[in-house]
Amino acid sequence: MKRKAVTAAAAVLLLPLSACGGSAEAGNGSTVTVTVGYQSKTINTVTAGTLLRSLGSFEKQLNSLHDGHTYKVDWQDYATGAPITAQMTAGKIDIGSMGDFPLLLNAARGKQLGRPTQLVSVTGYNLRGGLNTVVTAPDSQLTSLKDLEGKKISTSVGSAADGTLVRALQRAGIDPDKGISKLNQQPAVGASALSAGSVDALSQFVAWPGLLAYQGKAKALYDGAQLNLPTFHGVTAREDFAKQYPAVLEAFLKAQEEATDYLNTRPVAAAEKVAEATGLPAEVVYLYNGAHGIATFDPAVKPQLVSALKQDVAVLKAAKLTGDIDVASFVDDQYVKKALGSAYTQQLNASPAPAASEVWPKGSEETISFKSAKELLAYLAGHRNGTRAAYVPDATTGTLWFANKAVWVADGNQLLPFVTPATAQAYVTAHDGARTVSYRDALEQAS
Repeated sequence: MKRKAVTAAAAVLLLPLSACGGSAEAGNGSTVTVTVGYQSKTINTVTAGTLLRSLGSFEKQLNSLHDGHTYKVDWQDYATGAPITAQMTAGKIDIGSMGDFPLLLNAARGKQLGRPTQLVSVTGYNLRGGLNTVVTAPDSQLTSLKDLEGKKISTSVGSAADGTLVRALQRAGIDPDKGISKLNQQPAVGASALSAGSVDALSQFVAWPGLLAYQGKAKALYDGAQLNLPTFHGVTAREDFAKQYPAVLEAFLKAQEEATDYLNTRPVAAAEKVAEATGLPAEVVYLYNGAHGIATFDPAVKPQLVSALKQDVAVLKAAKLTGDIDVASFVDDQYVKKALGSAYTQQLNASPAPAASEVWPKGSEETISFKSAKELLAYLAGHRNGTRAAYVPDATTGTLWFANKAVWVADGNQLLPFVTPATAQAYVTAHDGARTVSYRDALEQAS
């Protein structure tokens, strides 16, 4: 079964390269169609996809070119990065967005078929790896990665979530090829399999883990930030398209920066827009994309992200999904540098905002931040029916999670939240007198 999982993933990339839709080419006089592939529900790409489309920023930037062309944007929505890569290497998609591991497959496939692509900007990232999570069923007795040995796990082979699973299992002393049964499934299929009990765990990327936890259909088993390795999503463009239409690509990147500014300055409104477009709960979108969310949004191609990308190659090679990849030649930030101008250097050196506890009151377009998780709990104890969502950062990894889904530890006067039982237990073991408590007990203690 494990061999079939790898083979199936490779087959996705080797499908016949045929599809409807057009690439950016002049036709019908002066009309140019630009085809953008995006993943609406992979919400760390929204500044190059869902939110960008909702704001109409790209179309506005194209209309301001005044170069004699009329531009049309063809938005194509996909569940994962693999079909976007297939369409790009067929010349059917000009610009796409996807996670770090799919970006590497994009680079490899483009070079293999003589249609090279380039990483031109970043959308959302987490420097510790918190965008990927392994979850289990709500009533599962599994409490740590070591419990997964011999179990069935669903993931999307070749995705960042699969990369997290492989590395996490290796650190836990489990052979990711022989120690588990891996099922290669689309995120929605894997979520259904978890609910049906046909798999023991699900390793997926944003927003699936948060969504399932919010819906009460899963609980976190492993926080990807425990790896302390950066993970990100980015924008890739066909090299021939970029050379033929550099002004169009720069217009896209300027529009991406506008969408990024909107998300960072109006995080609640942005979450509502993305929720409306995707059908995802706004509370889940905000978990990842909020003011203190798991993701940081910034188009700059940071050196630490490029370094992480180079380390990712080994994981894909071990899975026989690709050979060597020249990451240095794949990364090309000249277009985003030109699009952002002097702001690029500032963004390149910017650091993510520190994690904070946060409450989203019902009927409010603003959230309330707290200096500590205990202060947040005290607020919740006095406003039990007036809150849409409450978020707390893991006391060790900083990964944001829903307060009522977190594992709570009482340590003297402190009340500390953790995403998973394993990280909570590690803290308890290292601190005499510390103990896990229920969410209800944490509320009572805080009040």
